[in-house]
Amino acid sequence: MLQLCEARTRPTDEEEGFTLIELMVVVLIIAILLAIAIPTFLGARSKAEDRAAQSNLRNALTAEKTYYVDSQAYTDNTSSNLTNIEPSLTYLGSVTPTVGTVAVTVNLTGDTVTLAAKSASGTCFYLQDSTTTGTQYESDTACGTDAAGAYTTHW
Repeated sequence: MLQLCEARTRPTDEEEGFTLIELMVVVLIIAILLAIAIPTFLGARSKAEDRAAQSNLRNALTAEKTYYVDSQAYTDNTSSNLTNIEPSLTYLGSVTPTVGTVAVTVNLTGDTVTLAAKSASGTCFYLQDSTTTGTQYESDTACGTDAAGAYTTHW
C-alpha cells in the first residue's frame, strides 16, 4: 500500500526546469538592476560630454595665451594663428557654437578674449580671459549671443 501511494505522488517521467515564478523573479531582479544602472550611466555620459567641452576651452585658452606671449595681443579667429598652435580644434567666429562639435568660438574685445564651447549634453561653457581681471568661467544652457555678437553671460 505504501508503495502504491508513492507511485501516485511522484510522476514517472521526472521533468526538470524552472517554474514560471522562478523565471519571473529573475526577470524582476534584472529589471531592478537596470533601473539603477541606466540613470547612473546617463549621468556619467553627460558629465563626460561636459568635461570634453571644458577641455577644449582650456586648450583654446592655452593657444590664445601662447599667441599672446609671442605678440602681446590676442588673435582673432580669421587668421590661422590659433590653428597653427592647436590644430585639433576648430575655431569659429562670433557665433553660437553647435552641439557636439569641438568648435571653440573666439570673441575679441580689447585686451579680453572670450571662448565658448557647447557640449553634446547641451550646456555652453565660457572662458573669459583679460589681462587686467584674469580668467572667469561661466556656463548656461541658453548658448546665445546678442545683436553685437557678445555672449549672453553674467559678465
